[in-house]
Amino acid sequence: MTSATVSAPSPIFTALEARAAVEFGTWRLWQPVLRRLPRGDGHPVLVLPGFTAADRSTVPLRSLLKELGYRTYGWKLGANLGPTPHIVKGLATRLDDILAREDQQISIIGWSLGGIFGREIARNRPDDVRQVISLGSPIRMGPGDPSAASGLWDALTPLHDPDAIEALSVPVRPAPPVPTTAIYSRTDGIVHWRTCRDERGPERENIEVYGSHCGLGVNPAVAIVVADRLAQPAGEWTKFRPPLWARGGFPPRPPRIRRRSGSS
Repeated sequence: MTSATVSAPSPIFTALEARAAVEFGTWRLWQPVLRRLPRGDGHPVLVLPGFTAADRSTVPLRSLLKELGYRTYGWKLGANLGPTPHIVKGLATRLDDILAREDQQISIIGWSLGGIFGREIARNRPDDVRQVISLGSPIRMGPGDPSAASGLWDALTPLHDPDAIEALSVPVRPAPPVPTTAIYSRTDGIVHWRTCRDERGPERENIEVYGSHCGLGVNPAVAIVVADRLAQPAGEWTKFRPPLWARGGFPPRPPRIRRRSGSS
């Protein structure tokens, strides 16, 4: 199966990415509620920033998870300029450093390009990764599929590791052999939402939220999903169901169409 060619996000949605500032305000208002989300076993969580962003962008989410009892880590690699040699080598070193301190599996949350990196880590080192949660990550973007950031990506390509680029250019990468959750928004103004959905499979789930691409890290609905996924006991994966009080914050899921036996 190959990745379907998609168009760039609607220019209207791209222009509306400015609403991320409003979403951050909503995030702050929701703090008393978010601090009461489910707590898990306090295992370590590595949070990776999106393209051109750095650890500062993930501070709100990491701070919340810390209040919920998790030991959170940024990547400490500066701005995410793509798979440069510095970042490719630095990610492996960062994972080793955290494992040496924690001596247990790590959950990885990756925003946009950070989610792609997180899935690559899980493919290469599944024994070290408990689960991967991606936020608006174009995990099914194929060569030539455009995004609102294509021009900047192309400009930075000379800095990228050729081997890493070749690996990431495969139209459909196999899903990591760990539980994965892909969070996406149909009004994403940076990447097409269809590229952010994973293929169906065991311990894989796609969860839609309302919001912008640049606001996913400060989106209360995203926090509800993340807290629920992290709180699952290791080895006991179940599908996400929003709590009754929050169901209005999630788009309704379309009913699954069951084919009749013998139909084609």
